[in-house]
Amino acid sequence: MAALIAENFRFLSLFFKSKDVMIFNGLVALGTVGSEELFSVVAFNCPCSPARNYIYGLAAIGVPALALFLIGVIWNNHTWNLVAECHKRGIKNFSAAATFLLFGSIMGRAAVAPVTWSVISLLRGEAYICALSEFVKPSSLDKFPAEYGAEVLAKFPCKDVPANLTKFRDEVTRRLRYESQLFGWLLIGIVAVLVFLTKCLKHCCSPLSYRQEAYWAQYRSNEDKLFRRTAEVHSRILAAKNVKQFFGFVALDKEEKELVQEFPVEGVQPSPQWNAITGVYIYRENKGFPLYSRLHKWAKGVEGNGPSPEAHEMLFLAS
Repeated sequence: MAALIAENFRFLSLFFKSKDVMIFNGLVALGTVGSEELFSVVAFNCPCSPARNYIYGLAAIGVPALALFLIGVIWNNHTWNLVAECHKRGIKNFSAAATFLLFGSIMGRAAVAPVTWSVISLLRGEAYICALSEFVKPSSLDKFPAEYGAEVLAKFPCKDVPANLTKFRDEVTRRLRYESQLFGWLLIGIVAVLVFLTKCLKHCCSPLSYRQEAYWAQYRSNEDKLFRRTAEVHSRILAAKNVKQFFGFVALDKEEKELVQEFPVEGVQPSPQWNAITGVYIYRENKGFPLYSRLHKWAKGVEGNGPSPEAHEMLFLAS
């Protein structure tokens, strides 16, 4: 148990450090596997009662998957960029294809954890057996005693059955586990095919060459790192100035004093500038030159958000 908890903490550490999409999705999947194992060990207990089994079994699969999906949507930067876009500018500037691409990106990224949870739950089979054991038809079991019905079948997952029903319990468990694992493998196959087709479609429809797309990814990563680092320093210096104005002095350590002296901050950026660099960004070109981000677009002084002859929307969203 301690090792499993330690693995989940290591996963969280890597999760927040990872920037690559494939590594990010892989870490989400691994973390979900560990969480599902932990849940099965400490939380899953089939009630072994008619009518309750079905609800509990489906809830054990569906509710955590739904929660993971919503968490994935919340943690996706595209979600909040879309919210900002709708709030500030609306989505009238985006074509139907661009809007579909954006929602597909958000839903696809958020689906990694819930799909992984569902697959692992189905491969383990415990929740599926709990949910459907009472629905097995007694007539499908050879020489099953007529005096027993769904109430006894519902107790099969807990192995709390008369001795003369042991072989029937094993048969029911084996049958339901087979069905559960079959659905799990089918789900894996369907997801694999969808991922493959999506990747092919993305690269076929991309207006960028492989090298330019790799450069764009590097630019976005570096811009984000530098922006966050600079914003942290800028906000610290501005806060130091405001605190000094209020108290007459400010308690800074050596590093902070050097920052204040090296980077003079005269004021703050006005709201129109923040609005200009916030929101959804679809790859665009201006007079043949690429604009890799909203910040890049603002720095070049390109006005407007919608497609035009000089600012062409290429219908390609950053991963």
